[in-house]
Amino acid sequence: MIDVKQLKYFVTIAEEGQITKAAQKLHIAQPPLSQQLKQLEEELGVSLFDRKAKKMELTAPGKAFYKKAKQLLRQLDDAISEVKEIEMGTAGTLAVGCVKSCFYYLAQAIRQFHEQFPNVTFHLREGDTFSICQLLQERHIDIGIVRLPIDSSHYDIIPLPSDRYVAVLPKHWALSRSALSMRDFAEWPLLLLHRVHGAGQYERVVAECRRHGFEPNILCECPDATILLSLVAEGIGATIVPQSTVALFRLPGIKELEIIDSSMTAEAAVILDRQRYLPKSAHHFLDLLQQTAAMDQQ
Repeated sequence: MIDVKQLKYFVTIAEEGQITKAAQKLHIAQPPLSQQLKQLEEELGVSLFDRKAKKMELTAPGKAFYKKAKQLLRQLDDAISEVKEIEMGTAGTLAVGCVKSCFYYLAQAIRQFHEQFPNVTFHLREGDTFSICQLLQERHIDIGIVRLPIDSSHYDIIPLPSDRYVAVLPKHWALSRSALSMRDFAEWPLLLLHRVHGAGQYERVVAECRRHGFEPNILCECPDATILLSLVAEGIGATIVPQSTVALFRLPGIKELEIIDSSMTAEAAVILDRQRYLPKSAHHFLDLLQQTAAMDQQ
């Protein structure tokens, strides 16, 4: 009968590629680990690895078994977490990934959550929408906060309030106007947010420029909002970003202006892995995040 220990041993060997490295990671001696692998292969009646000089590679049956074993171990971890949480109440660590331009939604929610649930600690990860989705798929985070659009087929999506786009210019340009039109950007070099992979805010802004009859002069594209705002403060060019991003990362050398003839809005959302158990702490945090975001829009 195959047991959980054998599954863990097999998965570790597959990921390390060597019995020696796997034994070190598992803190056990090499001979018993080799024996456990031999027993597992005898139980299954197949060879799980091609034994090579430096690295053990999975056979075709081994690859199929690895995928299922990994899934079973994850489900077991979820079951154990759920049972412990029911017994112990809300505690532990909540892992959240967030696009930097969405940090505005996060800061106040964390402060209020900590006041209500002081035993929960946070593990925060930052990246663009593509990388946050990857972190969620790989189970490095419990919750992701991203900019839309994304492929919704893999996630449960909880929309957050939309956010208007604003113009951000170097303060020393000393424009006397308090608002701009989209055509004004035809005169300036633009610095735009751009995802590492996929379409998002960059494409939306470019499409809006074209809708107003001009091709934007794009000097720089970058996935990091703080870098773009820093470049604007240095007088490199102008940018168009969600208003909440400017509110959170307001630098002394920039000036924010309304765009009067554009209806562009930036949509943000919480994304969840619909196949994964979500701890109570995450549910509590989601409720609070939605409440604080809604209040900010009022």
